[in-house]
Amino acid sequence: MSRKLLLEHINVPGINTLEVYRQKGGYRAVEKALKTLTPEEIVEEVKKSGLRGRGGAGFPTGMKWSFLAKPEGVARYLVCNADESEPGTFKDRYLMTYIPHALIEGMIVSSFALGAKVSYIYVRGEMMPQIRILEKAIAEAKAAGWLGKNILGTGYDLELYVQPGGGAYICGEETALLESLEGKRGNPRIKPPFPAIAGLYGCPTVVNNVESIAAVVPIINDGGEEYAKIGIGRSTGTKLISASGNLVKPGVYEIELGLPVEEFIYSDEYCGGIANGKRLKATVAGGSSVPVLPANLTLKYANGEPRLMSYESLSEGGFATGTMMGSGGFIAFDEDQCIVRNTWNFSRFYHHESCGQCSPCREGTGWMEKVLHKIEHGHGTMDDVDLLWDIQRKIEGNTICPLGDAAAWPVASAIRHFRDEFEWHIKEPVKSQQQNYGIANYAVPIEKAVEVKNEN
Repeated sequence: MSRKLLLEHINVPGINTLEVYRQKGGYRAVEKALKTLTPEEIVEEVKKSGLRGRGGAGFPTGMKWSFLAKPEGVARYLVCNADESEPGTFKDRYLMTYIPHALIEGMIVSSFALGAKVSYIYVRGEMMPQIRILEKAIAEAKAAGWLGKNILGTGYDLELYVQPGGGAYICGEETALLESLEGKRGNPRIKPPFPAIAGLYGCPTVVNNVESIAAVVPIINDGGEEYAKIGIGRSTGTKLISASGNLVKPGVYEIELGLPVEEFIYSDEYCGGIANGKRLKATVAGGSSVPVLPANLTLKYANGEPRLMSYESLSEGGFATGTMMGSGGFIAFDEDQCIVRNTWNFSRFYHHESCGQCSPCREGTGWMEKVLHKIEHGHGTMDDVDLLWDIQRKIEGNTICPLGDAAAWPVASAIRHFRDEFEWHIKEPVKSQQQNYGIANYAVPIEKAVEVKNEN
């Protein structure tokens, strides 16, 4: 059994309440941090832990904290990014629903470390149940003296607010989130300046993911060095994975980073294998924005060695033969799934969610959706596959925020690994409307994949 740091008490009745959470050791990290540690020492512990941002980027959290500007007499803010909107990702919602005090405790410790007197949890607007749960938990914590004025008699004051989001995927990008939090349209800002210098209301700001902030609690309780002993290499600690798709046991799992992908998919402790006795065709390992991989490259590297659930292992081989950990939204496709249809579905999402600020994203996402719709519905031509490849190349790297990349990468990887399936849709327009391509020839040879990547 792998070690659980965040979900250890998930099945304890009443763990969502302050009373039960306290019984299970809750708020010990607040007492330790505020009474025995300085803000600088907390930042140092987070650095020692090797914790990387759990929202998708994987940037070292302690290093991000250390970039925060500290001008005299200027307010600083901590903002929790709970705008979980990416298809395939639901682990933050799970954490907020069942253990809200874990997030609140992490917010208190992190706010103290950053010198923030006012902090915000920005929650996706559609998650009204989670917003109410958090507001109730904050009220409990404040009534018990964990929030407000002079916490634990230490002289530290903190007000914590929940802000419903704008109902847009783009508001998950940290600068668009800050714009929305200020009451404006959620468009990404041009950087620099970065939020650490000029963030919320023009003040130094740190934006962290729900899971990243919750992970600060075990880091402070046990020490950064102990946390760093869990995991593998630079992928330290545990990670929440949202597992969905054609799995026997979909759900949210806490894994120790470094777990073999094959064990995660097929072991009874985790996903239990592919549902209905089917074969695995492909996976999206980190949410809809990361490259899709065929089954052979999901389970092993191109050289045949086992692939692991870690930031480095999943990205091994670059986009030619690898993918990304992302936010941990793990989607499994069985042999009956259509790659063209799923790629079109992802493209529909990114076209709908583009803020329209950048021309390559605004025009390109809509163009890709139209071409994929054409292929999926039996009206495609061979030129359309090359056109899709060209469009995604023109989008990637040419936008203010990463939404353009997020829209381009799934299309590029689908063509790279499943070009034969796209061509089958075009050559067999009638048959493709009546049945799925299946699993045969589902991955181009590795050397061809590399050649395609080099063209990019």
